[in-house]
Amino acid sequence: MSSGFIAIGDIHGCSLTLQALLTQLKPFEDRTFVFLGDYIDRGPNSKDAVSTLIAFAATHKCVFLRGNHEQMLLDVQNGEPNANWIANGGKMTVQSYLNDAKRFELPYQHTHFFRNTKLFYEADSFLFVHAGIDPDLSVEENIADEAYHEDFMWERRHLKEQNVWEKTVVFGHTPKPNPIQTSTMLGIDTGCVYKNLPGLGKLTAVILPEMTFVQQNCLDEPKPY
Repeated sequence: MSSGFIAIGDIHGCSLTLQALLTQLKPFEDRTFVFLGDYIDRGPNSKDAVSTLIAFAATHKCVFLRGNHEQMLLDVQNGEPNANWIANGGKMTVQSYLNDAKRFELPYQHTHFFRNTKLFYEADSFLFVHAGIDPDLSVEENIADEAYHEDFMWERRHLKEQNVWEKTVVFGHTPKPNPIQTSTMLGIDTGCVYKNLPGLGKLTAVILPEMTFVQQNCLDEPKPY
C-alpha cells in the first residue's frame, strides 16, 4: 500500500520540465502520484508530455485528473467549435500532434488517456481536483451532487471566499509565484509555462502528508507571454 501521495501541478506541454521533475521524485516512487490536470496547451510539446505520463503510469501508481484544457480538447473531439480551445493555447497542442500529412491526429493511446481522466480523487485527508470546489458547500456535499463536478475544472471562488471544507483541497489551475497554503487549501500551480513572466516558471510537486514541496524550473521554451 502506498505510504502517501505526490500531487503535481499544471504541466501545459512542458515535457522536458516534467521529465526533470519526475527524476527528482524518484526517491518517493512508493507514493500514489496525482496529476492535477492541464497536461496540454500553451507549452511547446503537449504530445511528448502526454507520452511521458502514459509511460510513467506503466510503472507507477497514478491518478490523472482532468483539467479545463483537456475538457476543451474533448469538447472539440465531440464536435464542438474549436475557437475557444485554439485561443487558449490549443494551437500549440495541434502543432505537436501534426502527422506526416500535417494534419492533427491524436494517437489512440492519447485519446484513451484524455477520456479516462477523472474529475476528482478523494483520500482520507485530501480531495484532489484541478481547479477547486464550491466554497459554500462541504467537500462531502460537493462530491455527492454530480451537478457540481464540472465546476471542479474551472472553480476559482474559493480563492477569495471563506470555505466550509472538512478536509484539505489540493488543486492547480490558478498560477501563483508560490504555493497557496491554508488549513483547507493547497494550490500548486506555479505557472511552469509562464517562465517569461516574473515569479512564475516552475513546475511544483507536493509530497503528502508531509507537505514537502519539490520544484523544477522550466526547461522548455514556451512562447514569450
